[in-house]
Formats: sequence, C-alpha cells, structure tokens
Amino acid sequence: MTVLFRVPAGLLERVRADLRRPHRFAHERIGFIVCRVGRLHGDGLTILGAGYEAVADDDYVDLPGAGATMGPQAIRKALQLAYNQGAGDLSMIHVHMHGHAGMPRFSSVDDREGRRFVPDFFNVAPQVPHGALVLSNDMAFGLCWPGPDKEPVPIARYAIVGAPFRVWEKA
Repeated sequence: MTVLFRVPAGLLERVRADLRRPHRFAHERIGFIVCRVGRLHGDGLTILGAGYEAVADDDYVDLPGAGATMGPQAIRKALQLAYNQGAGDLSMIHVHMHGHAGMPRFSSVDDREGRRFVPDFFNVAPQVPHGALVLSNDMAFGLCWPGPDKEPVPIARYAIVGAPFRVWEKA
C-alpha cells in the first residue's frame, strides 16, 4: 500500500508555530491534523490535511521521562471531533515536532504510544485511515493505519502544497 500525505503550506506553518509554543511543564507540544482521504487507483491513499486541533494546555499530563503526554481528555476531544465534525469520515493524524532539520524519526515512546492509541480512532471513524506524524523544521515522518486491525505502514510521500511547493519521499 502506498500512502501520500499532502498539506497546504499555510496549514503546516500554523501547525509548526503551535507545536513550537512553550508549555509550563511539557517539553514538546501535541496536536491533531484533521484530514480528508482520497483513494488512489489500486491500493493507495492520499491523506489531505484540512485543519488542526491543538491539545489544550490543561490536557497534558506531567509524566517524567516523556517529552509530552496527553491525558484522557485530549484523546476524548480528538475522538469527539472525528465523530461529530466529519460524520465519521475525518481522518485524524496525531502530530508533534522534534526541533531539528532533516528527517525526524519516532522515539521508542512515540512509536509505542502511537501504536497503543491511534487504533482507537477506528471506534468513531472506521472507514478512514488514521495515523501519527512527527515533524522536523523542514521534513516529516509518519505512519498510517489503513484500517481497523491492520498494521501501520510508513507514509511514502509528502507534499507541501502552496508556496514554496515541496515534495519528498521517505528515506
């Protein structure tokens, strides 16, 4: 399966600006990119960034050893958004940022926790994929769960739509 991720340049700038804001105890910020999904010929998907929801300051949990931890309220709000706003057809992409240039990667905590909670979105929107993304200052890396009970696949290609237009493929 091939997964493409496209996001408008203005939306991506807004996401990065939010994720760079300091928090009183968390070392990094967390949010959700709200997406629409297009099916590609064959077995592919295009995930289109359409909006952004930041995790509220009060919805972080102070957990030593993690850059940032969402509390149950943050997950509940994101699940509610996927259910209410999209009538079950909004794809939710969990996003956070590692503040460096070049290709980012998930930490072991990022990978473990993403695999634990991203599949919960299939309870409210089972017909669309969901995922997790980590941004750097100039690139991104992510995983997409194409369906309930399916293993995640790496997002193969990224495109920033607008000025400046950029495309890259996973390394």
